Amino acid sequence: MQEVNFSSHAYCKMMLHAAKYPQCAVNGVLLASNDQNDGRSQSVAYVDAIPLFHLCLNVSPMAEIALSQIESWASADGLTIAGYYSANENLYDTSIDKPANKIADKINEKFRSSNLVVIDNRLVTLSHSDPAIKTFHNIDGKWRLLDKSKVQIDDSVLVKTSELMLQKAYYDLVDFDNHLDNISLDWKNVNLNDQIDDVDV
Repeated sequence: MQEVNFSSHAYCKMMLHAAKYPQCAVNGVLLASNDQNDGRSQSVAYVDAIPLFHLCLNVSPMAEIALSQIESWASADGLTIAGYYSANENLYDTSIDKPANKIADKINEKFRSSNLVVIDNRLVTLSHSDPAIKTFHNIDGKWRLLDKSKVQIDDSVLVKTSELMLQKAYYDLVDFDNHLDNISLDWKNVNLNDQIDDVDV
């Protein structure tokens, strides 16, 4: 059974994206190193997350542009799109909608060990003591929930998430919707990655 690990960059940015737009559904992609895509790996380590949208998650042309730009930038950095995340608009909804399924399936065609992550909005809090995600893996064309014991998130990552929530760091997060409104805004969130690294735990 596959094991999945989330770095602080990957996990914190998913949570900050959901926290920045609590009234909206949000989505994004997860990045892993290229050398993990050999088809035999039983584990995936997500090193970063790229927030996509919060206004209209299902606009295909915008998604295609965003994914193309991310893929080009990531491959030059030795990374690849290896997963997809979403948070639903309804606080209590942790289901996988059809557009999420479609994008996650496309990612899985290129990265066989990819995962689909659904954020549990009820657990995105200032006191972030428990992982706020459900992680799914593709088995025989269906997205199946991974056992929590197979999802690795260090306690230090949860502590960093709490500290960043208290600092209101979600205001510094830039998704592709923000970038399309103002192209000077950096969807790679380099400054936010530095902010995450600077949190003492």
